[in-house]
Amino acid sequence: MIDYSSEFELLANAYQASGGNPDNLRNNQYGLMLVSGNQILGKNEILGLRIECKSLQNGVQAKIIVEKNTTIANPVHLCFGIIPSEGEQHIIADFIIENNASATFLAHCSFPNAIKVKHNMEGTVKIGKNSVMEYSETHYHGSQGGVQVMSKMEIDVDSGGRYKSTFHLIKGVAGQTNLNYKAYLNKNAIAEMYTRIYGKRQDDIKVKESIYLNGSESKGLAKSRIVLTDKARAEVLGEIIGKGAYSRGHIDCMEIVQGKKAIASAVPKLKVVNETAKLTHEAAIGSVDKRQVETLMARGLTEQEAIDVIVTGLLR
Repeated sequence: MIDYSSEFELLANAYQASGGNPDNLRNNQYGLMLVSGNQILGKNEILGLRIECKSLQNGVQAKIIVEKNTTIANPVHLCFGIIPSEGEQHIIADFIIENNASATFLAHCSFPNAIKVKHNMEGTVKIGKNSVMEYSETHYHGSQGGVQVMSKMEIDVDSGGRYKSTFHLIKGVAGQTNLNYKAYLNKNAIAEMYTRIYGKRQDDIKVKESIYLNGSESKGLAKSRIVLTDKARAEVLGEIIGKGAYSRGHIDCMEIVQGKKAIASAVPKLKVVNETAKLTHEAAIGSVDKRQVETLMARGLTEQEAIDVIVTGLLR
């Protein structure tokens, strides 16, 4: 049941600011959970989807289960936010995708008025045999830079399973953002992790993505795109450990630095403990390609407009 109170309307507006469609929050055909601070405004369970949740002192604990042999046709919408300028939110979330099941989750985290806000996320994901989970997370942190995000996820993918995650933080000012994801893959399992962040002002961004290819013929990809301006900083560590026979892994990191005081760091780390495993990496740090800028300027754009177009395309 959904609480259509003024708090819901404020959260829906914040959800829209982060890129979501607020109409989705009123559609009973979609599975969803809405959380403002430590208040559960509502949830909607559908066939094959169970959501167990309770309020904590400073947040919410939830267990989300997709039952075996179930394919959830529509995305499951998760909305987390803090509307006041100050506050703390601690989310403990466990996702269980049972055997031969499939689901896509669209999560939006919005803190539109943040001056002193902390958002901590601790999660686990367990994906059963031959199951699929896609998780897309979009953040909006407002314009003040007053958000501190700490997100930790541990993902366990069973044989033949697949996990794909995408993290977007492009609108607003990131503030302090620290992501730490670990994925453990069994036989023939696949994990793909994509990160897109636009750092501005004095943003401090840290990303660590680790993929453990434990099973034979498992495959992993960690791909990040970071753009930094002003005095923003970013540290990206991509790590893959190839243990399973004939496992394959790749790290792809690109950081664009616009501004003399922005600082970027990229560290790919590969470890092979099975002679048949193959791991590769590519990392690039630099400014926007001048030739691309000149081409767009020749079509009538200003230099800054040209840079914005290139950056938008990179972070899409």
